[in-house]
Amino acid sequence: MNTAVPRLLLVEDDPVSAAFLRDAAAALPADVDVAGHIADALACAATHRHDLYLVDANLPDGRGETLLLQLRERGIDAPALAHTAACDAAIRERLLAAGFLDVLCKPLSVGELHDALRSHLGIGPTRGKQPVWNDAAALAALGGEQAHVDALRGLFRKELPDQRRRIEAAAGIGDEAAIRAELHRLAASCGFVGAARLATAVRDLQATPLDAHAMQRLLSAMDDLLASA
Repeated sequence: MNTAVPRLLLVEDDPVSAAFLRDAAAALPADVDVAGHIADALACAATHRHDLYLVDANLPDGRGETLLLQLRERGIDAPALAHTAACDAAIRERLLAAGFLDVLCKPLSVGELHDALRSHLGIGPTRGKQPVWNDAAALAALGGEQAHVDALRGLFRKELPDQRRRIEAAAGIGDEAAIRAELHRLAASCGFVGAARLATAVRDLQATPLDAHAMQRLLSAMDDLLASA
């Protein structure tokens, strides 16, 4: 387990929310930089290396996904979580499709924030012990409709073997771009259906797409999901 204190960049323009999220994240513990605008966030990211970005979906000078795109264009690939008070299914879908690994709904508790940060930073005692499915997350993403969750999980299971074959084929020829493209799509789908263990494996491989150990963890997580009830 990594024992170094992570450094986060919190992007939030509301002073009250920024103070709460900063103090809550610092108690993880973590070092927390704060920016209130896209321009400030980009300037901070240019001078400091961050282990995770915690980005408000709506900022005074643009959307959170605009900031994420600009970070990625600069070669910054640290994990990024969005947070928003408008946490309906359409907004969640938009943010996940843009590349955020999770969407946190405000107001959120310190415990909820810590759970999300630990999961995506790879720290804490729960790493490697995640359940295959996170039913609560799936229901939250789909408006509490169990029938929708069941239907999407059925489609997800049906498509997963083909995704597995495409990722394995891309890995076999060292095609990092193709792996990243597949992982990008898979990450969004995992968020909607609450595929917790697979989402973690996807995130790990996104950091090092050609790492054989990370690839094996992803394939094992896929197999576990397909074998689950």
